[in-house]
Amino acid sequence: MTFALTACSDPSDPSGPSVRDVPVVGTDAPVLVPGSPGAPGRTATPGERVGPSPAPTVAADVRFAEAMIPHHRQALEMTSMVEARTTTPVIRAFARSITAAQTPEIRAMTTWLAELGRPAPAAHAHDAAAAGYGMASEQELNALRSAKGGDFDRMFLRLMTRHHQGAVKMAGEELAGGRDYRMRLLARDVYSGQSIEIGRMRQALDALPS
Repeated sequence: MTFALTACSDPSDPSGPSVRDVPVVGTDAPVLVPGSPGAPGRTATPGERVGPSPAPTVAADVRFAEAMIPHHRQALEMTSMVEARTTTPVIRAFARSITAAQTPEIRAMTTWLAELGRPAPAAHAHDAAAAGYGMASEQELNALRSAKGGDFDRMFLRLMTRHHQGAVKMAGEELAGGRDYRMRLLARDVYSGQSIEIGRMRQALDALPS
């Protein structure tokens, strides 16, 4: 199943190419298009688009965005608990880093879906598509809300590590099956960034007093 884009992105936006990013040949000056190796070039005709066309958006791209938005929202719900429940510097640093990375990613995916004419999952929704990707249960979230100090630190790191592992799995699926440039770029960022944080959170958990 292929989704057609209904809007073009801002050409100044570095997040990915759009139809407007492909140069259109005008009538004021000739544009030479190189040929294959050893073959002569040619002059492009007026109105011709030169350069690669963007890859089509496919269902895997949409599934990725629609599942990752509620997944990210739950991560932000967990980071929002940190300030009032622990003074441990490393936990607060993780919370700041996660919030700084995932807030603009939610915004980017929401905007991207809007360009397709698709609404983002509702703010209160725990999308079924995100289930099985390390999401915390309501019981686990309630336990995290009730914890403080060292108990909170250990629970936060365990839950967030599992949560990150789910996001990495989701990103890997997008990289395997998605086609849209912007969603694949975002998936690469999630895959690399959260993989690094998983290692750091495991180290931090081992370093906490038992």
